[in-house]
Amino acid sequence: MDPKGHAAIVTGGASGLGGATAAALAKAGAKVAIFDINLDAAKAHAEKIGGIAIKCDVSSADGAAAAVKEAADKNGVARILVNCAGIATAKRIVGRDGPLPLSEFEKVITVNLVGSFNMMRLVAAALQSAPELDAGERGIIVSTASVAAYEGQIGQAAYSASKGGVMALTLPAAREFAQFGIRVNTVAPGVFRTPLLAGLPEEAQQSLAAAVPFPKLLGTPEEFAALVMHMVENRYINGETVRIDGALRMAPK
Repeated sequence: MDPKGHAAIVTGGASGLGGATAAALAKAGAKVAIFDINLDAAKAHAEKIGGIAIKCDVSSADGAAAAVKEAADKNGVARILVNCAGIATAKRIVGRDGPLPLSEFEKVITVNLVGSFNMMRLVAAALQSAPELDAGERGIIVSTASVAAYEGQIGQAAYSASKGGVMALTLPAAREFAQFGIRVNTVAPGVFRTPLLAGLPEEAQQSLAAAVPFPKLLGTPEEFAALVMHMVENRYINGETVRIDGALRMAPK
């Protein structure tokens, strides 16, 4: 699908992977709505790329529904949804202080998995009745998993479970929405130069990059965005989770 002139929603779109994706979509001519919990950052990035900013907690049923409606009122029904909003925790299931508080596990699952599902259901519901484009296509949903969905490390139980859920959601959603011409895909990135990693000491960043077989670099948000754009434009990619990780396979710790 050519994104030019179509409405797009990018969650977590104020920075990092989402920020680069929002910029790539805007450059391609899409009408981009940035959804982010940090409205000030969303507004700053939206102004920079020529989009709109809407505050949204993706895990809130009512809040996300209101945000999707606001975006549709301003830009039209979203043909493109990219789920980039997410959080991480690095704690063992049972640590020195005892078992991981259940609330911390639930929070990661709620934002990463439930939030992705929440946005998917809302956007797909509106998109099912939109006019068909070429070859019966109506739109595409792209979510973000992680290589942790495949090789979760010690301390990543909550994060890995949430991203494994996102990955497992992809195929049944693609099969269900096929009758409406809505494609569903997922990207599973490895170690990328996001704001989270950028806060680490340079030595730690170099150590992470050295673990990548080739190229021995941290991925850039723009490389992630390029893969998302290819998924948007290539109508034959459907029901897939694609790793982008330089052949990295994570060690236990």
